[in-house]
Amino acid sequence: MSEEPIRKIITDAIWKKLEAALAVAKHSAAGAPPQLSDRDFFEALLYLNRTGTPWRDLPKELGAWDVVYMRFRRWTERGVWQRLWQDLQAAPFADARDLLLDSTTVRAHPHAAGAPKKRVATKLWGGLPGDLAPRSTQPPSTKTARSHST
Repeated sequence: MSEEPIRKIITDAIWKKLEAALAVAKHSAAGAPPQLSDRDFFEALLYLNRTGTPWRDLPKELGAWDVVYMRFRRWTERGVWQRLWQDLQAAPFADARDLLLDSTTVRAHPHAAGAPKKRVATKLWGGLPGDLAPRSTQPPSTKTARSHST
């Protein structure tokens, strides 16, 4: 049984434009060059977004999950994503802009979005017509207690 190869979605034309914007947004190439190319890094992020897979379940073909995660965190802390998004708003990057997603396109389960909770009657008989009392309990006593006066 052979596994299907990972479907990649960044075309060469889109990567050309995205790479140009990324070069401006990254500012610095300090440190050792990464083992995972920027294009493969983007493919890994898009795969995670598309499938909803947790970081640790990232397929090995897309890179080690912890490497992808740490680069994502470093870029977030350095403001690379914000600069990249601002650069992609310019007209020459329209194709690349269509590839990236923002939070308005990601769907969440209604419970994650603060949907109102369903209200269920805590007592079944409280919602029945006639307001029936439960049969498993005895009705309150109608006798009054006698006083012991002498």
